[in-house]
Amino acid sequence: MTTQNLFCIFIILLVLDASFEYFLEFLNFSNRKKSLPKLIKSLFSEDSIQKQRNYQKDNFKFGMWTGIPLQIITILIIAFQILPQIDKFLRFHIESEFWISASFFGIILIANQVVSIPLSAYSTFVIEERHGFNKSSLKTFILDIVKSSILGLILFSLIFSLIFWFYSYAGNMFWLYTWAFLTAFSLFMSLFYSQLIVPLFNKQTALEEGDLKNSIADFCQKVGFKLKDIYIIDSSKRSSKTNAYFTGFGSKKRIVLYDNMLEKHTNDEILAVLAHEIGHYKKHHIIIDLFTSIFTSGIQLFLLGLLMNHPQLSRLLGNEVSSFHFSLITFGLLFSFLGWILAPLSSNLSRKHEYEADKFAADNSLGKELKEALIKLNGDNLSNFNPHKLYVFFHYSHPTLIQRINRIDQIIGK
Repeated sequence: MTTQNLFCIFIILLVLDASFEYFLEFLNFSNRKKSLPKLIKSLFSEDSIQKQRNYQKDNFKFGMWTGIPLQIITILIIAFQILPQIDKFLRFHIESEFWISASFFGIILIANQVVSIPLSAYSTFVIEERHGFNKSSLKTFILDIVKSSILGLILFSLIFSLIFWFYSYAGNMFWLYTWAFLTAFSLFMSLFYSQLIVPLFNKQTALEEGDLKNSIADFCQKVGFKLKDIYIIDSSKRSSKTNAYFTGFGSKKRIVLYDNMLEKHTNDEILAVLAHEIGHYKKHHIIIDLFTSIFTSGIQLFLLGLLMNHPQLSRLLGNEVSSFHFSLITFGLLFSFLGWILAPLSSNLSRKHEYEADKFAADNSLGKELKEALIKLNGDNLSNFNPHKLYVFFHYSHPTLIQRINRIDQIIGK
């Protein structure tokens, strides 16, 4: 098969990939017109349901009006071989292969920032503001961009330089060195993310002494879970949405609560949410997810090592010169097509873990309280009450609200 034919097939795959994603989005959005389940109608007022629909509508329209044109522009850039022209320009002015690749990725990252910042600003100060979620000031928004850009530049420079050096040193076997480095980096970030990265953007404080902390300590002792502190993060300076998450493992494990949860939820509901997060740890979900990620990245890098020096890999994007950066980009695009196979598998595993964590809380006499917390979380965050099953299959890392409530009711025997 000629290079031209492969190039045409590649473009067609990109179009099909984007089309299927937008088909899922439209399918999910259209599902709002269907009658809601009786359970949802019994849990939420008509006003709450209408607010949720309005919020989903605004986000869908924003996603369509921005995502589709950007996707078309991306495909046109590839189809009209703009990227090879950038590569030729860089090669005319730069001799070092390292700096050619670094500059190429730098141009892409800058272009991405130029596009994403205005879109993020509109999402924050128009859509989120319109629906009562935005609490971020312009100063905070700008500082977040500056901090994340600097942090991203530092991490990109470190990771890219090492991977390029591995490639120059080990050739096709560079994938093994890269895998070892990325595995070590992932483990490091899993352990120290809350201590090193989060403080750059948010203030974390230990939960104060009182009834809530005492009930949490009693529960942890009951289930054999060692935890030094529960941390409260000042998320309310950016959004009124509520959440909680678990990070780290071993002596570095940490549960973090959004500060506005303390205002919107009872102590029993918060304890139930924490029981769910502890359930993830007790069921070894943190370790399973970590090693699944490490294994998946190993497979990806192994395949990249096999194809890296294949001249057709760069030529799929129209570049006649086989190069490190073109091979990486082309492989990334090719592997994204497999996402339609891998994403459902990953989402299904994640939903399974969520059910197990819910069961852990319910088995420890907190099922009713967890249900109440989930209802409040979904209502306050204007979550989609009735997503399409196909969209859930591909994209939902958590079961729907109805699925979780029904499963908890089965456990507690309601």
